[in-house]
Amino acid sequence: MIALKPLKRRDTESWNSESSTDSSSRTSSHLGDESDRHALLTASQKAENKSRYLDDLESKWPWRDGPVTWSSQRKKLGILLVIILALVFCLWILWWKIFSAQVQNSTIYRPSLQDDYVLDPNWTFNSKPTKREYRWTIRDQEHNPDGVYRSMMLINSQFPGPMIECNEGDTIVVHVDNQAANATTFHWHGIYQNGSNWMDGTVGITQCPIAPGTKFTYEFEIVGQWGTYWYHSHQSTQASDGLLGPLIVHSTEERRLQRIRYATDQVIMIQDHYHDVTGALLIKYLEPDRENAEPVPDGALINGINIRDCDALAHRRCNNSTSSIPRFDLATNQNHRLRFINVGAFAEFQVQIDEHEFAVTEADGTDVEPVYFHRLNIGPGQRYSIVITTNVDTAESFWMRAKMVTACFAEKNPSLVPEIRGIVQYSQPSQSGVARSNVSVAKPESKDWDEEVELICKDMNTTKLVPADPIPVFGKPNKFFYLRSNFEIGAWKLSRGFFNTSSWRSDVDSPSLDRFIESYTSTSKSSVLPTTGINNLTFNLDREMVIQVNGIQVIDVLVDNFDDGNHPLHLHGYKYFVLAQGHGYFDPHLYETMNLSNPLRRDTASAVAFGWILIRLVTDNPGMWAFHCHISWHAEAGLLMQFLTRPDLVGGWTLPEANKGLCNAKGLRKGAGPKDEIWFGNPG
Repeated sequence: MIALKPLKRRDTESWNSESSTDSSSRTSSHLGDESDRHALLTASQKAENKSRYLDDLESKWPWRDGPVTWSSQRKKLGILLVIILALVFCLWILWWKIFSAQVQNSTIYRPSLQDDYVLDPNWTFNSKPTKREYRWTIRDQEHNPDGVYRSMMLINSQFPGPMIECNEGDTIVVHVDNQAANATTFHWHGIYQNGSNWMDGTVGITQCPIAPGTKFTYEFEIVGQWGTYWYHSHQSTQASDGLLGPLIVHSTEERRLQRIRYATDQVIMIQDHYHDVTGALLIKYLEPDRENAEPVPDGALINGINIRDCDALAHRRCNNSTSSIPRFDLATNQNHRLRFINVGAFAEFQVQIDEHEFAVTEADGTDVEPVYFHRLNIGPGQRYSIVITTNVDTAESFWMRAKMVTACFAEKNPSLVPEIRGIVQYSQPSQSGVARSNVSVAKPESKDWDEEVELICKDMNTTKLVPADPIPVFGKPNKFFYLRSNFEIGAWKLSRGFFNTSSWRSDVDSPSLDRFIESYTSTSKSSVLPTTGINNLTFNLDREMVIQVNGIQVIDVLVDNFDDGNHPLHLHGYKYFVLAQGHGYFDPHLYETMNLSNPLRRDTASAVAFGWILIRLVTDNPGMWAFHCHISWHAEAGLLMQFLTRPDLVGGWTLPEANKGLCNAKGLRKGAGPKDEIWFGNPG
């Protein structure tokens, strides 16, 4: 065989010629040797093939110069491979950083978020009490629930927040890691917190807020209650920035007191929605010369979703490709429980499902005897369970309509769409209870009810709602309190809410519960009034009215509303008896005709504009409890007071170190409402 040596391109032709000559001479001298002749031909063909390969190689790699060798070829191929791998690695790192940033700064969209709010059909109601733990990370994120992008505060990148489902007797543990820019807290709306008043989550009353970059753990037992509740931030108005979700408590009593059996059970949260952060809106609302003109919402959401026309909102950054109309699949010819919660800041809604009547079976955690309506009035903070029967044969899909009572708005908002719709889709039993908001369906052609939307904000006729578990309230109260609620324009033209002469201001780093316990201990109980009444020994009446009730007593509270707006009044730590509601002035003679055998018990009820509400309370739950209007703007304007019940027990408490530690953190006022002093000397 002839050994081949490396050749440059310019030597190729001579090399081929020499190979050909050498091959001819060898062939003439070995004509009789066929194997040698084959070997020589093979060598010649190899040389020719190699020349062609080198020509082809250079034509493809024009940057190549110098001798082409097998070793140099492999070397440069290796270098090229390393470069390619390095580029791929760098691109992968870049993509990962971009993806991570997107996860940090935007909500993770789910194709069927409503599934998170369908209750477990296999729930064990009689299981032994257990501890249920949750870990929540709070972050600032950009999200577009209806297509319009806005900054929000979210729990675990989810909006609304995760559902808590538990049994009576369970212990709830929620570990909160606040990675947002503002301080926050969580209030467990409607939960008694019997024996855990310091876990109620009310800034300036039962705790200091959870400062940015800090952690706090809520732990409390659910005692003596069940039904539909919810949680939300209680730092200023930031609940409407995303920090809210449902809390459902089951009981062995539930099956007995829910008179109508149902096949499925789910939560439907309705809320007004603002395209601006509430902190900016609050500054505008509280500034001088506003006369209690509440910010008007831009639209509404059902379970955190809706779809807006981006073309009509050219002044907003909008992308509705991920938005949708909420859809609820309900199996035909079955009963379905729908738990409605108004988690909004301001608007009252009238809710209906076209061509369907429904039975109201629960109000604010109190099971009631079924009574049928076709329209549900629900104010901020209120909850109602209805049972709907899917037996209408005019169609297979129907509009669920939630209409704001816009007559209660003081101003116009050109961006407002006052009605939001969802689709109730009849389905097969295997699909029931699941909302597939990402699946397109034909829009319903169902018929609306004939009645017009209400012209005033008020509770539905709750005199028809009779608790399934009767509790009478016969007899006279031990004490009667009169509260006048109104808005007044005072110094520097600031419009503020008042109960009598008191307008509440939050002391974020010194909660009233902490101050009372400290004063009770250090002053030999002199901070406690000897009789039931307004405690002005420990508290400044101008900015925090506290009604102290000694021992377990029955008290009646009449709230006389001198304002032209409705006030849904929420009491922490209790359900109260709604004895009566009305327009105009309360007539004391009504006591003679009231039905006190089994009045409705709830935690949020309304005093209508220029009207009144009479409630009764049995003060058996020790603690410092807020009583306030659940219109977020009104509470921040000062329409809040407190009840201190069983002060002899409260004064002996030792607060957990974790609660005390919250007040030592930096940044407690971040996210809090503005102080009035910023306008002093500047009336606008």
